[in-house]
Amino acid sequence: MEKVRRILVHLSRDKSVPQCAKFVQRARFCPFKHLTDTGAAALPDDILNRGVDVGVAVLLQTANQRLLLTRRAASLRIFPNVWVPPGGHVELDETLLDAGLRELREETGLELNPDDVSSQLLGLWESVFPPMLSIGPPKRHHIVTYILLQSSMSHLQLQAFLKPEPAEVSACLWVDASLVKAIVSAVDGEEEPVHLPSNVPQSVSVVEVSSTGELRESAMPASVLCNRAPAQGEDVERVSTGTKYALELWLRTLESQG
Repeated sequence: MEKVRRILVHLSRDKSVPQCAKFVQRARFCPFKHLTDTGAAALPDDILNRGVDVGVAVLLQTANQRLLLTRRAASLRIFPNVWVPPGGHVELDETLLDAGLRELREETGLELNPDDVSSQLLGLWESVFPPMLSIGPPKRHHIVTYILLQSSMSHLQLQAFLKPEPAEVSACLWVDASLVKAIVSAVDGEEEPVHLPSNVPQSVSVVEVSSTGELRESAMPASVLCNRAPAQGEDVERVSTGTKYALELWLRTLESQG
């Protein structure tokens, strides 16, 4: 309960005025939205007793308005090969900012001073794996807090310091607002075809991470980032549903900044 309580109120850096978070959002196909009493009673004890984990995900915005996304390693048990912002669990007695900066450092090698970034709480997301009951019963349940960190450095300056952890990250990508708009247009749970707008290139530059941590630039079809979560079978390389939610909030932030 303490972990859940702590993410519902975000304190400013000087811990003076609390900013109440928006209500937790979730996908229309969220398993816990459709799980029957019979289905819930059939869940294994280890799943029922695990409870809800608390996580933080960092949308790192550069001075030239790019965001960093990472592709989760194929060996991970939860959401392998899915594109997400850097993030992970919030440890006991950690603030959201401290947890976000720690996860950013551990996953990407980027070590930012809290005094050198401005932070903003974007929203809360209920994340469940597998993401749909049609794929299987729930195994993991998280409340993810998305925070926006704004750096005074460009994405090229930050990229020079990238040292991703290969056990967690298999690729990195910087996205701009035009690509993000295309990504969020591919709404999970819908079936209409997604067409890349003319201002979005057909391929994007990604930094691939080898198993030994070596980095290599390569081109990837931009359409991969517009894949939707499949309702059946194996998952595909895509941007996670929760990440799309956070990206939409980021676009609104940019609009409000003029």
